[in-house]
Amino acid sequence: MKAHSYYHRLSVTSTALWIIFSGCKDCPDNGYAKSDHLDINVVFSSDKPTVKVLNSSNFRYTQNGILHMLDRNKRIKPRPERFQNCKDVFDLILTCEERVYDQVVEDLNSREQETCQPVHVINVDIQDNHEEATLGAFLICELCQCIQHTEDMENEIDELLQEFEEKSGRTFLHTVCFY
Repeated sequence: MKAHSYYHRLSVTSTALWIIFSGCKDCPDNGYAKSDHLDINVVFSSDKPTVKVLNSSNFRYTQNGILHMLDRNKRIKPRPERFQNCKDVFDLILTCEERVYDQVVEDLNSREQETCQPVHVINVDIQDNHEEATLGAFLICELCQCIQHTEDMENEIDELLQEFEEKSGRTFLHTVCFY
């Protein structure tokens, strides 16, 4: 989400990339009982339903950071989006958690291949806290800019990712799927 906010500000002035940010499932429960499910569609709709839904669990969702994360997300985009519901075609998909990367790859591989257009799926593991999100946002945006300026993404992406791994000290996962 932090990358979305930063990249949106950047894209207004200096880039031609079309970016969407989506999740793969509902709001995490962080180990709490599934019966206390938080419907993120209700949370994003307005402030009053948020208070109503969270009234009994306000302390827990404040302690585990969910309220702060949802408030931040509401300021950045109008509603939640699930990748599995998106039928747009992309050249590049970035994830920030290995579990999400696995879900994206699984979803893409389960779709019927129609055009055989390649899509690069890259994971940059980023912990969901403010400091890591900020650092990760800059890293992802720099990576996107470098990819955008390559002459031949298909042939240059592996070398570029290796450079970013060395520079950042992070390991990136990368695979190619097809539409």
